[in-house]
Amino acid sequence: MKPSQVLSSLCYFSIFFAPFLFPLLIWLIADNEVKDHAKKALWSHIVPTIVLIIGMITSFSVGIGSESAVWVSILLVVTYGLFILIWLYYFIWNIVKGLRVLKAA
Repeated sequence: MKPSQVLSSLCYFSIFFAPFLFPLLIWLIADNEVKDHAKKALWSHIVPTIVLIIGMITSFSVGIGSESAVWVSILLVVTYGLFILIWLYYFIWNIVKGLRVLKAA
């Protein structure tokens, strides 16, 4: 097993211990093969957060534009539900991808 495979796999498994920091550091200092995996892992950690931020901004901007708190509540529930689904997908994807990279010896 090559050290580059272990490092690439750790980028995906970093969802457990340092979701943004570890892949970012590896992306900045590693060689090309590991750098590609670090970039993919970093994006898979960032995408759910972006969805949550966009959903929250949309919910509160609709809430400011309307006088009904019901719309804000509905949009927040939809935002959190979408965030949970996307986060769960990427969580499982990171585990599977980390195992595939580790197993590709």
